[in-house]
Amino acid sequence: MNDILDVMKTSTELGKTGGKDLASDKMTYPKLLGLPNARKFTQTLVQKEKDELAEFDDARAAPLYNLARYIAHW
Repeated sequence: MNDILDVMKTSTELGKTGGKDLASDKMTYPKLLGLPNARKFTQTLVQKEKDELAEFDDARAAPLYNLARYIAHW
């Protein structure tokens, strides 16, 4: 997700210099897959995490699920 944020957010929004991955020609998911597919991949990972946590009761799983959703949708 950090790779996606580096592409989508400004330095002010990130609280650090944005666009550094692109400037350094770093291999990232957005570069490898393209931004739309990288975002889809993130959603796939969040869904997988949700499926894995389904076996736990809501009280135990909620913090991890909410953290993953927060990171994916920031």
